[in-house]
Amino acid sequence: MSAVQTDATADITVILACHTEDRWHSIVAAAESVRRQDLRPASIVVSVDHNHALAERLRLELEDVTVVENESPHRGASATRNAGAAVARTAFVAFLDDDETATVEWISRLIAPFADQAVVGTGGLYRPNWLAGKPSWFPDEFAWAVGGSFTGMPTERACARNVWSGNMAVRTAAFHAVGGFRSGFGKLAGQSRPEDTDLCIRVATASGGHWVYLPDAVINHDVPGNRSTFAFFVRRSFAEGKGKIEMRAQLATGVGGDRHADTLANESSYLTRTLPRGFVKHLREGGRGFARSGAILVGVVAAGAGATAALFAAHGRVGRGTRTVTNEVADASPSAAPIEAAGAVEPVS
Repeated sequence: MSAVQTDATADITVILACHTEDRWHSIVAAAESVRRQDLRPASIVVSVDHNHALAERLRLELEDVTVVENESPHRGASATRNAGAAVARTAFVAFLDDDETATVEWISRLIAPFADQAVVGTGGLYRPNWLAGKPSWFPDEFAWAVGGSFTGMPTERACARNVWSGNMAVRTAAFHAVGGFRSGFGKLAGQSRPEDTDLCIRVATASGGHWVYLPDAVINHDVPGNRSTFAFFVRRSFAEGKGKIEMRAQLATGVGGDRHADTLANESSYLTRTLPRGFVKHLREGGRGFARSGAILVGVVAAGAGATAALFAAHGRVGRGTRTVTNEVADASPSAAPIEAAGAVEPVS
């Protein structure tokens, strides 16, 4: 049930990252969903990635928003969100992507846990909006591949290792203390690295605080037809496996690297518990369930191939005594690193 909008204002800035006029209508819808919050943000910042024409159009046509441009050497969602957060003067910043709309209670749900000083950040549930219809072969255990909350995530408020960058709030001081999102690492063209998981781990380590996952803080995330294909599913699974290994390497070279030994503990639980249960469940369903079980197997193999590719690449760089990070064109769509409650691995259904 929708809440009634009030004049109450929260000490929070909402950052909306975007990069192309192709998503104009989605950008406008996202901004409007923030305006309609039952608890209004102090400000809305639309951050544009290396697209001056889009920034000028936004300044002309969107009221009550601050438009900033990512003019750093780094393209991509990470640097673009950082550019938006740089102008925030509030105690908290929240992030929403340009292909999402927030439910009216979104801000009030995200901000409530900060009454506990040990909470450094919060995040909520992604509800996929399948624009071309959900494929019958698609297993909900892999909903993260299209930016959706997946079977296996907590159904009640829970402490979490990480939340996702398109539905996130964080203490502004803690965000800036670690330098924000890692520029050059994240959603970049065909790459999809887990910049949000990386950020959450670094913030928690530096602050000594923890993140909270809130399934009642809901955003609707558009899933276009080109992301509903089996080919995209395979590519996205490969990218996730590759990105997680690259993230682990990044964290290992930073301050407190030895404290990140269990960085991929959630992924291990997901692979050994959530996916086997889903595989068996779909087999028992019969019919289309066989296809969903098959997709789980393919997804695991693709992710494993991506992880292997990253390991071989890292080994080659070590052998040559060099280390590089690829920098490509931005795509500000959410990554979907597995989230599980601390100590809780039971599947949703």
